[in-house]
Amino acid sequence: MLTEVFDKLKALQVVLSKKCEVEEEVNEIPKVLTTKIELLNRIKKTSADKQKNFEEVIQRAGDLAGKMTEAEKERETYEKQMDQIKTQREYEALDKQIKDIAAKEAEYRKEIQKLESVRDDLKTQVEKEKILIHKQEEEVKEEQAKIKHDVKEKQKILKNLEKEELKITPGLDEDILFKFERIIKSKAGVGIVAIRNGICTGCHMILPAQFVNDVRSGAGIQFCPECSRILFCSDTTDESGEFMYDEETASDDDDETDDDDDGDDGDDGDDSSDSSES
Repeated sequence: MLTEVFDKLKALQVVLSKKCEVEEEVNEIPKVLTTKIELLNRIKKTSADKQKNFEEVIQRAGDLAGKMTEAEKERETYEKQMDQIKTQREYEALDKQIKDIAAKEAEYRKEIQKLESVRDDLKTQVEKEKILIHKQEEEVKEEQAKIKHDVKEKQKILKNLEKEELKITPGLDEDILFKFERIIKSKAGVGIVAIRNGICTGCHMILPAQFVNDVRSGAGIQFCPECSRILFCSDTTDESGEFMYDEETASDDDDETDDDDDGDDGDDGDDSSDSSES
């Protein structure tokens, strides 16, 4: 009866292991999309920051252009007043004002030129990033379509595996089945293993002889005290979990060895006799 349970568990292990593998693949599928979306969001943020800087530069250049226009008008007004100057002192004062305003004009013009250069550079960057955003959005759409297709295919596989599982599980104890499924998930798809040489082949722990006897006697389902996997004894172990030793065969081997030794002694005797005759 227990042998039948072990056979079912072994068959179920194959199905559950494959299920875990497929479920893991389903969980991994969206990660590529997540990476692409994160990249797209970073590009959009960078582009938005540059667009904001671009607009601020335009605004600042416009403000400076307005100030420069006012300075030009003010300078032209003072220059017209030069014809009305009567004294040297008035001339010098007005000339200084004209020169100061002209210096401001030159400063405004220089600053505007710098801002225009920055504006043009930012405009180029924003345009490039708009193209990059469009391209990345297309990649995201393609990845979303691919994920939808891949998940659908994986779901088909899972449904088929669930059908296989339902064919195997009838007759298995629900508590054992629950534990077994948890072990499969936590132990890389391996939930039932053999005892060989008194050792659990799942975690390689040396098991007590009495425990091995309990497993071999088939009194019930036994779990490894170290790795929690279900244990069964393979045909290559005896009740103590040690490899069987055939004394009869070993005795025969010893006799053959003795015979060979005797034969060798006989040959040596003949050689001595021949030597004496010589």
